[in-house]
Amino acid sequence: MKKVLIANRGEIACRIIKSCKKMGLASVAVYSEADAQALHVKMADEAYPVGPSSAKESYLVADKVLKVAQDCGAHFVHPGYGFLSESSEFAQAVEDAGLTWVGPSPQSIDDMGDKERARKIAKAAGVPILPGSTRFDVGELNKIEQAGEAVGYPLLVKASAGGGGIGMHLVERPEQLLEIAQSTQSMAEKAFGDGTIFLERFIANARHVEVQVFGFGNGEAIHLYERDCSLQRRYQKVIEESSAPGLPEAVRERMVSVAASLCQHQKYSGAGTVEFVVDAESFDFFFLEMNTRIQVEHPVTEMCTGTDLVAMQLKLAQQDMQPVKQESITHQGHAIECRIYAERPDKNFMPSPGPLKRFKLPDEAHDIRIDCGFQEGDKVTFFYDPMIAKVICHAETRKKSIERMLQALEEVEIEGIKTNTQFLISCLKDQDFMSGKVSTGFIVKRLPELIN
Repeated sequence: MKKVLIANRGEIACRIIKSCKKMGLASVAVYSEADAQALHVKMADEAYPVGPSSAKESYLVADKVLKVAQDCGAHFVHPGYGFLSESSEFAQAVEDAGLTWVGPSPQSIDDMGDKERARKIAKAAGVPILPGSTRFDVGELNKIEQAGEAVGYPLLVKASAGGGGIGMHLVERPEQLLEIAQSTQSMAEKAFGDGTIFLERFIANARHVEVQVFGFGNGEAIHLYERDCSLQRRYQKVIEESSAPGLPEAVRERMVSVAASLCQHQKYSGAGTVEFVVDAESFDFFFLEMNTRIQVEHPVTEMCTGTDLVAMQLKLAQQDMQPVKQESITHQGHAIECRIYAERPDKNFMPSPGPLKRFKLPDEAHDIRIDCGFQEGDKVTFFYDPMIAKVICHAETRKKSIERMLQALEEVEIEGIKTNTQFLISCLKDQDFMSGKVSTGFIVKRLPELIN
């Protein structure tokens, strides 16, 4: 039986193990000291320690993870998302060791990981991009004011090598630019080892829409339709859905088409996500980035298309997969995913670690799926991301999907920690959300009423 080492933890590790079991593949887990009794460790066929509780001393130490893969006789390494999933160096090390990397080529990871290089590649593939600047090296900001005027305000200062709260900062006025640029360079250098930055136009009333793609490594690629991920706090998604509500059909068709074209242009291999920022008023859309891995929100795509993206990744890695034709991929109904976090929305979403004294989630059914890496009695620690479960509901229409999700969330019983469950219910019941009027500013604008 061929072995798959899963270089990850929590719900994504458990989710990958499920596909391995269905495919007759042996699963190998790795774990830190904090995760010695974790669910993914119990579910796997084999499990090995990789170090102390801190991710920097365990899950992020590529040499330790690779040594386990070699010592246990693994054939494949699946990185999941986060941690080492977008490390081209780790992907290359896996291949150099004679193992198979379950993901795109190290070159693709490099190309898309450099945000400014990714913009150039996207533009060459015919994907619309936002007005932006070339990159600025650390300490070389003497012409940044001119670049800011050319891009236009408001704008974003973005780290070339990373994104999120550390690598992306809003500048509303010209007099703020230099100071924010210097600060972003400093933080990016510490966080990513690369302090180069570039400027990009900021769309105030924006939506975040992404397209699931899958490439076969030979220039053939398909899309599996789009997801709306606009409901975010601190640049992190909390509710995702497919299809994107209110998106004009002509816009949807063009968006999925250019996403697949980008994948084909790169001769991309495996699962990926092409992300767009969409003007909520004009529906103009622009390339944001490409994530070269499976995404947290992939279950909504699976429920609407009847696919198993992880199984597709594993089959491609085994060279046991013929290219899929686009016309064979259909989208049925509507799916919504809610991320349950151990956090306090009333305290700026501060993490809330502690013991899961009571942990009851809805039962799975044909229309509801639970992806989770915890059991009752486990402890949520401060070492890792505080997401503890994902609830995914599917129905014929968006309205019915929301109703099913509300019913499911009302069944959640968690004691010992604070969670965002009631906050998610408030978001789903909001009249603007129910009518499809979503944007990346939705939570910020409504926070006081959503937490009451």
